[in-house]
Amino acid sequence: MSLISEQNTFTADVARLINFIHDNGIIISFGECWRPEAMQRIYFLEGKSKTMKNSHGDRLAIDLNFFRLVDGEMRLIQTKDELQFIGDYWTGLDAKNVWGGNWKTIVDCPHFERKVV
Repeated sequence: MSLISEQNTFTADVARLINFIHDNGIIISFGECWRPEAMQRIYFLEGKSKTMKNSHGDRLAIDLNFFRLVDGEMRLIQTKDELQFIGDYWTGLDAKNVWGGNWKTIVDCPHFERKVV
């Protein structure tokens, strides 16, 4: 599959994911959708990434911020336990979909990507 075809499938799955999140009463905003190589280098040097490979740079990854209204205040949702059902939905859409909350070395719950070789 070509990169543009992978990006198109990823985008369609992200649309499904956003609808699923909204249907479950969670408020979201976009985090990082595209990351240039220079920013990836900074993350790598700071230890925020273990590799220079960058799915965000290929437009095959997105970070989302999750919120829930609790007692009239917006509360950030960020733990794996709170977000696991969303990660499970994402990985269930396609075998190539990966959720950062399931990573072993750096748990990155806001991260959703499409893995291509």
